Amino acid sequence: MKKLFPLGILLAVLASVLVSTPKTTNGQSAGLVSSVLNRMDSNRRTLRSLKASLSMEKYNAQLRDKDNYSGWVLYQPGSGRDASVRIEWQKPRHEILAVSNGQYTLYRPSLKQAMVGKSGSIKGKEGAGSVLDMMYMSKAQLEARFQPVQDVREETLWGGVSTIHLTLVPKGNANFKYAEIWVDGAGMPVQTKIVEKNGDATTMRLMNLERNARIAGDVFNLKLDSNVKIVKA
Repeated sequence: MKKLFPLGILLAVLASVLVSTPKTTNGQSAGLVSSVLNRMDSNRRTLRSLKASLSMEKYNAQLRDKDNYSGWVLYQPGSGRDASVRIEWQKPRHEILAVSNGQYTLYRPSLKQAMVGKSGSIKGKEGAGSVLDMMYMSKAQLEARFQPVQDVREETLWGGVSTIHLTLVPKGNANFKYAEIWVDGAGMPVQTKIVEKNGDATTMRLMNLERNARIAGDVFNLKLDSNVKIVKA
């Protein structure tokens, strides 16, 4: 599961990663951070659904190697953190992760096998490395889970997307070192990266966003053939 969804839906984010000491936020940067967090909160409150292309890069610091995945995602917020999610990876192989009503199904067509379990048990999902995680966190939750933002700057992602880049250091004994988030002008987190304590990193990017598009509710419940083996996690 960790290989697919570091959502640290998670679905989370360097051969020579140089972790510099975060810069102290000055007054101007503090105002920018507050503005970005307010836009994110507004985006979260008005977001009813999302369709997007999805890419993910997982970097192994020990091997100095990376794996790349691409596919698409459907997202529909629910009460609290009970969102409905469908991620369908197309490359390097076809796999589907569906989350609905507190349960998840991970279907691997090539193996004719599906893993099922409670959504809270998806490895990495409880971290901050996922774009989707950031979408249902309120401003208060972000401020409660992370130290005051110490590094903020404007940055243009490939494809010409203008964003504000924030570096987030968790409070307490988190299972990752820090997270980065890129937020567009509408307050939508379009890219996240989570760096683990061993240097491994997972980066996720949303593209071709369709905000508040109509989504049929049954797409989050996979209809599996009788010959598919069910494995309970």
